Amino acid sequence: MSYHDEQESIESLKAWWTQWGNSTTWVVLIVLVAAASWNGWNFWQRRQAAEASVLYDQVQQAVASGDKAKVSRVAADMEDKFSSTAYAQMTALSAAKALYTAGDEPAAKAQLQWTVDHAKDDEFRQIAKLRLASLLLDEKAYDAGLALLAEPQSDAFKGVVANGRGDLLAAQGKRDDARTAYKLALDTLPKTDSSARQLIQFKLDALGG
Repeated sequence: MSYHDEQESIESLKAWWTQWGNSTTWVVLIVLVAAASWNGWNFWQRRQAAEASVLYDQVQQAVASGDKAKVSRVAADMEDKFSSTAYAQMTALSAAKALYTAGDEPAAKAQLQWTVDHAKDDEFRQIAKLRLASLLLDEKAYDAGLALLAEPQSDAFKGVVANGRGDLLAAQGKRDDARTAYKLALDTLPKTDSSARQLIQFKLDALGG
């Protein structure tokens, strides 16, 4: 490259930088900040998950030993500090079962309601709804149970939800509606789930008609 050509290139670069240099600097800075933020977020997520797993182990130990007070305390800590992790929804379901077994139905319901309101995965939310609806059936709070199971369900849960609705409707004395719900349950439950299907058929037969 001749001296003249080199000077021309330098002048072109200067002109380009004068026009675009400031914008380019900002773009580079934005990319760097975004990358740093992403890495920081991933690190925070990993740290949250690691700390939450320790609490989850503690609640499992408390469940196994029947320590109701510790179950409640650790579940509250999990929901307060690590509600964004998958461990929180698993802890709430485990705590609900343990508290119900221990005879503390209000606390069990509170854990199930927390899962309904905060679970990150639809599967956990649906399980919590079904268990909570079962407790509401025991309390004869039929309308509340039906409202809980009224939302559209994924295909995987249609059968068990229809069965739950059938139980609530049958308890209300709404035999025709209960029959419809049980028939839907039979239509959607897998053929391989023979024990559940036999139980539903028994309930359907008991309704008559």
